[in-house]
Amino acid sequence: MTAPPIPGPQPPEALLDRIVPGADLIVPLANGEPTGLIDALEQHADRLARVRIHQMHPLRERAYIRGAFGDRLRHVSYFLSAADRQAYLDGHCDLVPNHFFEMPQLLHQTTRCSMVLAAASPPDRHGFFSLGTNADYAAALIGRVPFWLEVNEQMPATTGHNVIHVSQIEGWSHADRPLMEFQPAIPSEADQRIAELIAERIPDGATLQTGIGAIPNAVMDALRDHRDLGLHTEMLSDGAIDLIESGVINGTRKFRRRNKHVATFCLGTKRLYDFLRDNDGVEMLSVDWVNNPVTIAQQPDFAAINATTEVDLFGQCASETIAGRYWSSSGGQADFARGAMAAERGQAFIVLHATARSGRSRIRAQLTPGSVVTTSKNTVDHVVTEHGAVRLRGKSLGERARLLISIAAPEHRDDLEREGRELGLVHG
Repeated sequence: MTAPPIPGPQPPEALLDRIVPGADLIVPLANGEPTGLIDALEQHADRLARVRIHQMHPLRERAYIRGAFGDRLRHVSYFLSAADRQAYLDGHCDLVPNHFFEMPQLLHQTTRCSMVLAAASPPDRHGFFSLGTNADYAAALIGRVPFWLEVNEQMPATTGHNVIHVSQIEGWSHADRPLMEFQPAIPSEADQRIAELIAERIPDGATLQTGIGAIPNAVMDALRDHRDLGLHTEMLSDGAIDLIESGVINGTRKFRRRNKHVATFCLGTKRLYDFLRDNDGVEMLSVDWVNNPVTIAQQPDFAAINATTEVDLFGQCASETIAGRYWSSSGGQADFARGAMAAERGQAFIVLHATARSGRSRIRAQLTPGSVVTTSKNTVDHVVTEHGAVRLRGKSLGERARLLISIAAPEHRDDLEREGRELGLVHG
């Protein structure tokens, strides 16, 4: 029995006939964004009324994000990037606080979820498309919300929760463009020292969550002599490829999705996108499963590694603001920190350089005014700088302050101790 023929593509402008006034359009993050469909919305914004596009971490700066079309087409962000950060600060778009794992539920409860617009790989012979580099919150909406796909010839086909059948879509358009790439950051000496401190605390057989950037890359390099590691991470980037291909990461000791490398989205270079193509070892699963603290807690020896910009002497971490102004959002940091701490022998690491480029201490007696707490003092486990690693979990406020001062830059420790005394945290 042969599958029914797949309807052919339609021009992006055909999408406009399906958009009603006041529609809430959901767009995946990063390379899940269907560039041509958003282009069509901007080019025909005069046909729209009170349409909002809901998205985390866009990669392309756009006129509609900057408020060029007023109330006809407005951007609602759930995690700022270079593409919408200034627009938010200028008041041209909105920012909604969230925990990443709760995004599907949040969208259902607070928007009309009129349609999902998503990039996808070409369909297979059975009529199934893949959302490629993404599952994120969009995968959780398959079968529950109408989809219009932009099928990109260069999007790798992946497997997991992100597969959608032709019968579940409103229509699709065609594209053939390279995915946006992000080159791996080169670790500094401080990054390498932080990575070493983390690696020596991670046992063989542990399951990892880490992100993109110099410190995560350094951590992966520092783990090259470990055995039987697993991967259950929000974002899969280039740093994991070498460990997977060498067999260091094999997933054989995982409790959930054993032998599989799990992520909810991917971002990196062409090498990563080629690695993903038709790779049955990688599963792209929806964020309400991957980032759910209940899921994470079921995996023994879970190690979560996340960065912050400031830590105060109580242990509060401000990870989404810089100098008191919004920079990003919460993402999945608290999701993984909470889940890892509930796992048997789980560990959560918060990493940061001891000083900013200006020389200012990033371990503070109190957070900079305007800073927002991402991971609360009750959820923080380990904090690591290039000067050491300390575990705050189970420690008194006074012990926490002393431990954090001990891993601050030496030139700032006396001032931190003095300020800690003034706050009543440091005694004796």
